[in-house]
Amino acid sequence: MTTTATHDITAPDTTEKRAGPWLALLLAGGFEVGYALSVNGSEGFTNLTWSLIAIVFFLFTLFFLSVALKKIDVGIGYAVWAGIGAVGAALLGPVFFDETLTLVKGFWLAVIIGGVIWLKLADSPKLEAKNSDGQAAAGPEQHK
Repeated sequence: MTTTATHDITAPDTTEKRAGPWLALLLAGGFEVGYALSVNGSEGFTNLTWSLIAIVFFLFTLFFLSVALKKIDVGIGYAVWAGIGAVGAALLGPVFFDETLTLVKGFWLAVIIGGVIWLKLADSPKLEAKNSDGQAAAGPEQHK
């Protein structure tokens, strides 16, 4: 009974610890979108206001990305961060600038979003628990 109570107390902490880096990564992705859009608005860093805004977004995106990468594998974290930035910039580019978003571009953006979701799922605690048991990760050679 004590084991169950201890498990119940530690489970939310584990969930919070796992959610924190992903929240930081989402913030980093949001700031990456802002950075990409403001760099475009800076017109090659010739517009001072947009250039300063781009620098601020750049610093925030790097800060939150570095916080996230303390707990998330760099390959997964970078892919998710870049995916958020690419999709966000592509979706908001037509809103703020003279850009187009076609059905073909929308399809490939959906593929990126699907990939980001699968990367997040690949880092889920349930999948890691199955892999650590060796059941889900075991290949056919172990079942002989």
